[in-house]
Amino acid sequence: MKNFRPFLLLALFAMLASCSTVRVSSDYDQSANFNEYKTFAFFKPGIDKAEISDLDKKRILRAIEDNLLAKGFVKSENPSMLVSIFTTAQERVDVFNNYGWGWGAWGAWGPWGPWGGGFGNTVSRTTEGTLYIDLIDAQKKELVWQGQGTGYLARDVERKQERINEIVGEIMQEYPPKKMASN
Repeated sequence: MKNFRPFLLLALFAMLASCSTVRVSSDYDQSANFNEYKTFAFFKPGIDKAEISDLDKKRILRAIEDNLLAKGFVKSENPSMLVSIFTTAQERVDVFNNYGWGWGAWGAWGPWGPWGGGFGNTVSRTTEGTLYIDLIDAQKKELVWQGQGTGYLARDVERKQERINEIVGEIMQEYPPKKMASN
């Protein structure tokens, strides 16, 4: 039975890793010519309204800038496109009832080996956030593209930038719109 421990740890790791996925979607103005947008700047009035810490705003804006620069955009004082963000967050509470006899009653290993008994509840709290990235035609002052990503947020300071990079990267994979990418 001890040979199962590495497999159980691997299965647990795989399950936790699957929780780090980001659900993304995007929408865009079908009449916009995305080939015209080559320069960008951040839209400060919109960003200031985002209800997150200034440190998290910096992390998000840094990740967006890195993604846009990698796509060939240039940051400019006279941009063709403005970038704004909006965020929402909600706490998710999961309660697991742990009682009974059999495999996994106390997780993988109970007090009597893999077959054990256990009673009680386990409460798990996570914060799920949604980041909206808005791309605005600077001349017309109209929204031309919006990307949205929803995923679990990191609470650990060292992991925050990594998680934000992951979320922003997944969202920005949707830009330019697939229809426009082939043109």
